Amino acid sequence: MKITIVGGGPGGLYFSILMKRQDPSHEVTVYERNPAGATYGWGVTYWAGLLDKLRAGDPESAEAIAAASVTWTDGVAIVRDQRTVHRGDAGFGIGRRRMLALLADRARELGVRVEYEHPVGGPGAPELVGRDLVVAADGVNSVLREAHPDRFGTEVTSGRNHYVWLGTTKVFDSFSFAFKETEHGWIWCYAYGFSGERSTCVVECGPDTWTGLGLDRMNEADSLRLLEKLFADLLDGEPLIGRGGEQADAGTPAQWLTFRTLTNRTWHHGNLVLLGDAAHTTHYSIGAGTTLALEDALVLAAALRDPSTPLDAALTAYGRRRRSELVSSQSAARYSAQWYENLPRYMRLEPARMFALLGQRHSPLLPHIPPQLYYRLDRAAEQLESLRRLKRWLGPRLVRAAHRA
Repeated sequence: MKITIVGGGPGGLYFSILMKRQDPSHEVTVYERNPAGATYGWGVTYWAGLLDKLRAGDPESAEAIAAASVTWTDGVAIVRDQRTVHRGDAGFGIGRRRMLALLADRARELGVRVEYEHPVGGPGAPELVGRDLVVAADGVNSVLREAHPDRFGTEVTSGRNHYVWLGTTKVFDSFSFAFKETEHGWIWCYAYGFSGERSTCVVECGPDTWTGLGLDRMNEADSLRLLEKLFADLLDGEPLIGRGGEQADAGTPAQWLTFRTLTNRTWHHGNLVLLGDAAHTTHYSIGAGTTLALEDALVLAAALRDPSTPLDAALTAYGRRRRSELVSSQSAARYSAQWYENLPRYMRLEPARMFALLGQRHSPLLPHIPPQLYYRLDRAAEQLESLRRLKRWLGPRLVRAAHRA
């Protein structure tokens, strides 16, 4: 096959690797509009289950990613000024730039052509002419998807809260949270390490807090100074780093965003197929975006493994399977985002109990039960099988009732 992949993110690069492994005679080209090494974000998170899948797909790139990752097991939360610790499963962090470099090197090693600073226009672009398969891996604002707005059934909903991706020289050895109450409301931070020198910090707050603190009017340098002051106990005096780099320019605007959840009714049109954020997004608070894009690549490659399967049938099977598999992640992301949008509901709890419910934020039951009562029921359910069964039975019914409403 002649395959063009538009977008050099983790999903697109990994798909190119898988296709060349399946059949070295495939002619595969990846076009990335940005220069090599230019990427948004700081680090990405994943869990051990992803490594098992990557090892099955391509052991060499999986081992390279594992070797370049850091790991943690504890979760730490600072609520007001009180610190609490929760023991959890092992998580992993890796710099996004490092992951992309490893995947690009592996792709080239297998014979993939990777072209940087090479934007691709609409469907008539010369890079797409005569190709058997075109993969739109060009993100949430996919040019290729938007060229056919009536074909994919794209829907986008925007969240209420504002957030900003930042880096810091503080190296975290646990997944850490800090919740600070200001005169304008709550503001909070998620932080995790991704190398021996840097960590990611995502700061989030509601719209009233955002405007009340003046973050809607500040440049990047001023907003970083304010956030460093608010989260001083979390950062231990280390600085925050914005997109402007180590020395934030007073003329650089702060990169605050509201999260957009994107879905598509169908994932392919003709020989054009969607992958990763071009097909779907899930709220960053569940830390699954990169994992889901890599899983898309694995399923798409598997659907194309048998050359006797017609292309339309293979792409249909890929889209159907992934949309089904994503239901649980999309539900978890939706409830997680809502938990943070309704944060004051949970902040009356003592810190240890609030942190316990933070871990339960994916539950469809939690929004419908008073937090103190939910906490007691959850603790009791750990001891009583009958209560565990009731939670499993009641949750899906509340979800369906909420959707009907």
